[in-house]
Amino acid sequence: MANKNVREAAVELLEAIEKNQSYSNLLLNSSIKKNDISSKDVGLLTELVYGTLQRKMTLDYQMEPFLKNPKKLESWVRQLLRITFYQMIYLDKIPDRAAIYEAVEIAKRKGHKGISGMVNGVLRSLQRQGARSLDSIKDSVERLAMETSHPLWLVKRWVDQLGFERAKEMCELNLTAPMQTGRVNLMKVSMDECMAMLEEEGYLVEASPVIPEAVKSKKGNLAHSRAFKEGYLSIQDESSMLAAYALGAEKDNHVLDACAAPGGKTTHIAEKLGNTGQVISLDLHEHKVKLIADNARRLGLSNIETKAMDSRTVQEHFNAGSFDRILLDAPCSGLGVMRRKPDMKYTKKEEDIMHLQKVQLKLLEAVAPLLKDGGTLVYSTCTVDREENENAVRQFLDSHPEFSGDHSLAERLPDAVKALAKDFELQILPQDLGSDGFYIASLRKKVQ
Repeated sequence: MANKNVREAAVELLEAIEKNQSYSNLLLNSSIKKNDISSKDVGLLTELVYGTLQRKMTLDYQMEPFLKNPKKLESWVRQLLRITFYQMIYLDKIPDRAAIYEAVEIAKRKGHKGISGMVNGVLRSLQRQGARSLDSIKDSVERLAMETSHPLWLVKRWVDQLGFERAKEMCELNLTAPMQTGRVNLMKVSMDECMAMLEEEGYLVEASPVIPEAVKSKKGNLAHSRAFKEGYLSIQDESSMLAAYALGAEKDNHVLDACAAPGGKTTHIAEKLGNTGQVISLDLHEHKVKLIADNARRLGLSNIETKAMDSRTVQEHFNAGSFDRILLDAPCSGLGVMRRKPDMKYTKKEEDIMHLQKVQLKLLEAVAPLLKDGGTLVYSTCTVDREENENAVRQFLDSHPEFSGDHSLAERLPDAVKALAKDFELQILPQDLGSDGFYIASLRKKVQ
């Protein structure tokens, strides 16, 4: 693909993401496959799509003074201006003249002469005058929201919950690309053997400083590796891997993973069990359950049983006290994984959080009776919001005196994480480890 077509593909992808509220990572991957984009151009396409999404609010703020009738702009023209402003303001390696030339050529192909003239005029004005200063926004929280392109309601919420500096660190980190991590299947291969295998294929990897069985990819998509295809490796974020540590499943345990797709935590638990015992892995959707089963087969795990089921109905399918351990990785707002899905911050609403907490509490209510006395229930989310995390757990504990916080959580965690645990809870912000934002609470069912 020539560079001008990469930019045109970026415009079309951004249009589709905004119009259909589709997840950027899914559309980007399908576009790369469909158009057979070369590895050289994949980097630029990814940069343009993710960078423009991550900074959309800031880019619109920068464009505003240069547009006479912003509301009359066609959708594709707005996306074209956004990706070009992004290149001119944030990408040092692309000369302004090249970015402007490509934008005008796309405008000529997709529109009429008036549009290409307007695009040229706006971009030349930016080149002459430079980017608009944000210093005129006097309120520090409003300025942080605009600087880091996060909705104001969200930044206010984070500042209230975390304090200004912690919220600022998180907002700034959300503008950076995450590093891909993989979990080595120690039942099949050692860390050294797996890393050597990846390096032979041309990947640049390093051992995770957080998780003993994890590798980080500095170059190359691990999902395309032979190690992945042959079941030596799973793609999973380091924060997510902590759920299996928190659960502390032991040989021959009977474990329930109540909201399991796509199966990263299920397969990690099964590997930690050494293929003994059983992991019952549930998800609402049949196609997602198939994905879990496919992953189990690829990894050579025979101790996983998958079922398509609404976990709010588990009491109709399993007897009370059936499980030694239960993991509830609950549906959540996903505010901890914004670096992977930057478009989500523009579609979430504050009321979504309250609705999700109700779902989370219903799920906790449903799975709690299935745990044996003395057993461990781990509640986890990939969000950083207190309402879905600490507050949900407090509400559950207040109405379930048969459960208490499990204060031995830190003992089961890897050394690099122990200090972040407080009592029976672990809240990881993206800046803490450079991984996803994630929450874990470990609860123990009292022996009656």
